[in-house]
Amino acid sequence: MANRFTSLIRYSNWDGSQKGDLDADDILSAISDDLMEFCDLQQAMRYLMQRGMETSDGNYIKGLRDLMRQVKEQRRQRLDRFDMGSVMEDIKKQLDEILDMERETINEWINQKEADDHSAKFMDDLMHDLENSLTTDRPPEGGSPEDLDGNPETGRAGNGDDNTDNFTGKVLGNIGEQNKQFINDLPDDTAGKVKALQDYEFLNTDAQKKFLKLIEQLRKAMTKSFFKDIEKMVKEMSDGDIERMKNMVKDLNDMLVKKIAGEDPGFEKFMDKYGDMFGDNPPQSLDELLEQMRQQMAATQSLFNSMSPEQQQQLQELMSGKFGDPELESELAKLAKEMDFLNPAGQRYDFSGSEEIDLQAAMELMREMAELDDLEQEMQRAQYDGKVDDIDEEKIEELLGEEAREDLEEMKKMLEVLEKAGYVRKDGNKYELTPRGSRSLGQQALGEIYRRLKNQSLGNHAVPEEGRFGERIEDSKPYEFGDPFQLHMSRTIRNALDREGPGAPIQLKTEDFEVYRSESITQTATVLMVDLSWSMALRGSFQSAKKVAMALHNLISTAYPRDSLYVLGFSAFAKEIKAHDLPYLQYDDYLLGTNMQHALILAEKLLAKHQQGTRQILMITDGEPTAHLENGRPVFAYPPTPATIGKTLQAIRKCTTRNITINTFMLDQSYYLKAFVEQMTKINGGRVFYTEPYNLGEYILVDYVQNKKKHLGRR
Repeated sequence: MANRFTSLIRYSNWDGSQKGDLDADDILSAISDDLMEFCDLQQAMRYLMQRGMETSDGNYIKGLRDLMRQVKEQRRQRLDRFDMGSVMEDIKKQLDEILDMERETINEWINQKEADDHSAKFMDDLMHDLENSLTTDRPPEGGSPEDLDGNPETGRAGNGDDNTDNFTGKVLGNIGEQNKQFINDLPDDTAGKVKALQDYEFLNTDAQKKFLKLIEQLRKAMTKSFFKDIEKMVKEMSDGDIERMKNMVKDLNDMLVKKIAGEDPGFEKFMDKYGDMFGDNPPQSLDELLEQMRQQMAATQSLFNSMSPEQQQQLQELMSGKFGDPELESELAKLAKEMDFLNPAGQRYDFSGSEEIDLQAAMELMREMAELDDLEQEMQRAQYDGKVDDIDEEKIEELLGEEAREDLEEMKKMLEVLEKAGYVRKDGNKYELTPRGSRSLGQQALGEIYRRLKNQSLGNHAVPEEGRFGERIEDSKPYEFGDPFQLHMSRTIRNALDREGPGAPIQLKTEDFEVYRSESITQTATVLMVDLSWSMALRGSFQSAKKVAMALHNLISTAYPRDSLYVLGFSAFAKEIKAHDLPYLQYDDYLLGTNMQHALILAEKLLAKHQQGTRQILMITDGEPTAHLENGRPVFAYPPTPATIGKTLQAIRKCTTRNITINTFMLDQSYYLKAFVEQMTKINGGRVFYTEPYNLGEYILVDYVQNKKKHLGRR
């Protein structure tokens, strides 16, 4: 069993191109900022798929924008490479080669006639001279009178075979002269020449074969302007049997008429009869066939659009009338007219290259250009609706390569990976963050703040190790009754050696004991008050405040489980925010006001449930109070009125009498805010921190951790 199992494993050297499995934490980290900014999981995922992501193992998954840039680059390369005018030049070159071969044979025939005429004249002159040199009554010596021409009556030498050859040469020569005249009288344009030569009897068989091959190319191009896989159709036409092709087009026209009329077109019956003509992958429905035809017609139209008007006319004339069957030509014209309802308009492409291209390659090139356009449109739609499943993976690989297809596959799996990790779940047609996902976001926010602390050398505040009586630190002290018996062994043994000197065994006494110092962690109840006014978002402070709330919640729930944390958001009103709702916390852009009074009243009520330990309020704000409650309704005024300031200070005094400390983290230093905070600190005695949004997390977490501890056993 082991050997069989091992044989299935394949290993290769790491070259940096291999991609590991997607990691749910990488994905969640990549969407965290957008998720907290817009409070919409679907939107955050759309943005992620637009821009791509770098994984923790150093790989990069391209996003839709990267793939769209590749599409544009592929299109640009083709535009810069080819000369579309060379299509007509290629046909002209082929035709010139055919005519040169035919002219060479014509000249041979004409030259043969002239040679025969010259030979006959030479023989006639020779016989005339011979006759004059002979007497009428003297036959040649050694001969008889009939030896002169084989005729005893005339006595002239005979030349019957020569006369026959001469006659044949004259006939062929006359044909050659007629054909030469025909060739000389051909129209100047390529299309006119091809049309005239279709009824011409070639003297050169190789030239005739090349011309028939050219006609076959034009037939292919004409057929390909309607149908995708046309090898079978063209083969049957090249064999001289176009009857089945004609019947297929006629039945297709009848099927389209039925479809337009809303009747059953009978597609299955049609494919049973003609399916073999549509290649190895025939269409599975009439709509698929029509879409293929629309694409082919659009590609052909793009070819015409990318040429000059003169070249368009020439190519149109070249491709028409090449089947030699008026009925088939009529059915194809009818098909083209009926297909107008699909609107197969082609794009115009401005080719600027110099590389020549023939007609078949140009038709294929236009198909690729159209597919690149369609692929780009699919990606553009996916950027806005997030439906990457609608993007054709096979087309991606065909046009952009295997790596691009793998990137698309990774994008399609992202939500599935998050769901399997328990970070998101599907609710109807939408995905939402789970409590586990919210906790993971908080942990990531906490880790981000700690990394910044380390980089800024503000202190190392990794999550502390919990102890029974507190946190152990590396400093030590002589043991006293009641201390946790956490011996510092190296210093204890050193004390014994200092007392007794070197030797073994070591005798320990009570006075040798030295224990680790520990820090007592006090129980703390905290209310985090977050300003939700519109100005927080306007100044770019809101997202930082939300991240701090999530990080602090994660810190307390994991490192200080005996502590309590409440989060309040305040604008015109104040409201409690549950932990699982923190990722979706939004600023208030409808109601005006910064109602600290209402928030302080709610905070005091929440903290009243905690009679032991430290109670504190951490307030994050960028403005002074501009609203207060009157008869349960908010009253807004800016600049703040004495009534608002007075009621807010009254709430501060009440918190102070309850031994609740208020620490304020100010994100702005306006005159009104500074003046208000000065009054607040005089009443409450709490501390004030002036900070930027980027450093807000560091300030709050460092302050929280440091003030959790007080050293015991110091002397």
